[in-house]
Amino acid sequence: MGACCSKEGNHGSYRDRQICECEQGCEEESQVMKGDCGASIRIQGFSDYVSMATQQGKKGINQDAMTVWEDFTGEKGVYFCGVFDGHGPSGHKVARRARDQLPMKLSAAQKLLHTNGRSQSDVDAFYEYEDDEEAESSDYVDASEDFDAYSVFYSWKTNFMRSFKDVDKELSLDASIDSYCSGTTAVTIVKQGDNLIIGNLGDSRAVMCTIGEKQEVIPVQLTVDLKPSLPQEAERVKRCNGRVFSLTEEPAVLRLWLPDEDCPGLAMTRAFGDFCLKDCGLISIPQVFYRKLSPQDEFVVLATDGVWDVLTNFEVVKIVLAAKKRSMAAKFLVAHAVRAWKSRFPSSKTDDIAVVCLFFKPPPPLEPSSDMSDNTWDSLSHLNSSVSQCTHKSAGSFKLKLEDLSENMSEDWGERETLVDTTLNFPRNRKNRSKAKFGLRKSAEA
Repeated sequence: MGACCSKEGNHGSYRDRQICECEQGCEEESQVMKGDCGASIRIQGFSDYVSMATQQGKKGINQDAMTVWEDFTGEKGVYFCGVFDGHGPSGHKVARRARDQLPMKLSAAQKLLHTNGRSQSDVDAFYEYEDDEEAESSDYVDASEDFDAYSVFYSWKTNFMRSFKDVDKELSLDASIDSYCSGTTAVTIVKQGDNLIIGNLGDSRAVMCTIGEKQEVIPVQLTVDLKPSLPQEAERVKRCNGRVFSLTEEPAVLRLWLPDEDCPGLAMTRAFGDFCLKDCGLISIPQVFYRKLSPQDEFVVLATDGVWDVLTNFEVVKIVLAAKKRSMAAKFLVAHAVRAWKSRFPSSKTDDIAVVCLFFKPPPPLEPSSDMSDNTWDSLSHLNSSVSQCTHKSAGSFKLKLEDLSENMSEDWGERETLVDTTLNFPRNRKNRSKAKFGLRKSAEA
C-alpha cells in the first residue's frame, strides 16, 4: 500500500497530490468468476461501477471478506455487494463462507420466487418476525403510497430473511469450521434498477452519498450498528439470560457475555456463527431496509469497522469523491483509513479493512488520469471543502424509527469507540461442546 493522504483540509496541496498519485498508481487485478445464472463474481478489483479493496491489519490473518455479483440473479444491471468482518479464531473462515454462500442462496431464492410466485411459506417468512421488536427497527413503506416499492421490498425481504437463516444453520452443522466462538458481520445490498435493498448483521456499515439542493454533499447512513449499546438489542439479550456489561478498562464498550462465564465478550448482538451465544440473545436475523434511489444519489460505500472506527460518514464520502479514478476509490479510502489509524491511535494495532464502493451512474467517457491538472484537482477539492455541515436523513420513503433504538445515538448511528478486539475470552472446553445444538433457536430469535 502506498503512502496515505495528509490531514483533511490540505486537499489542494502539492504534497497531497503527490501522495494521492502514489496511492492510485497501480490498480489491483480483478478476479472475475462466473456464478449462478451467469453472474460475474468479483472478490477484489474493479469494474465500471464497482471499486473494491482490502488490507490486512496488524492483528494477524485478514479476517475481512468482500464480494460483488454483477448481473445478479441473471438480470442485467442487478448488483449484489457484501462486506464481512470475521472475528474469533476461525473468523476468516466464517467470513469467507458467508461471502460465498449468502449470495448463492439469495440468488436461488429470488429465482425460485420468480418461477413459482409467492407461496404461503414466503408470506410466513416475511411476517415471521414482524411482531418482534427487532422488526420495528426495519424500514417499511405504505402500500398506498408506493405499491411497486412495497412489492419489491416484500419479495427481497422474504429472501433475505430466509437466506441469512439458511447460511447460519448450515454453518452450525459444518464440522470443518469451528464457529462455536467465531463469527462474522455481514452488510449487504442488492441494487435492482432504482431499488436498493440493504440487509445487515453486526457493526459493519453502509453509507450512501447524495447531492443536496445546494449541491452539498450529504452522507446517508443506510444501516444501524447492531451493538449491545442499543436498548432493544440489550433487552433481547437479557430476556435470553445473556449479560451485557463493559469492563473497567473500557467503560464505553458494552459487550455480550454468557450467563455464567465472563466470555466471550462479543462487541455486537447479531452475527453469523458465534454459536456459544445463540441461546443468549445473539441472532442472525438481519435488519432489512429499502431505499428508492433518486437522481441525486451517487454511490454507496460498504465497509468494515476498520474504516468507521477512525473516519466519519462525511469523511468517507468526501474521500471517495476525491479519488481521481473511480476504479481506485476503495483503495484510496483504505489508504486514508490506515493513515487515520496510525495518526489517531499510534499505540493500537490497525484493524483489518475491507471496502466496496458501488456507483449508481455510468462512468464518464474518459476517466481522469493520474496526470490530472492542478486546476481540476483544486476544483474538486474546493467542492469537497465547501460542505460546511452534513445532515443525515432516513432512508427514502421508508420510516426508520431511530428513537426506538436509542435516544442518544451518535450522528453516525453508532459509537466510534470500539478500538479493541471484537471478542475477549473463550468459554472453557469450547472444543468439546457441540455447536450443532446452537443452531437458530426459535426462542432466541423471537
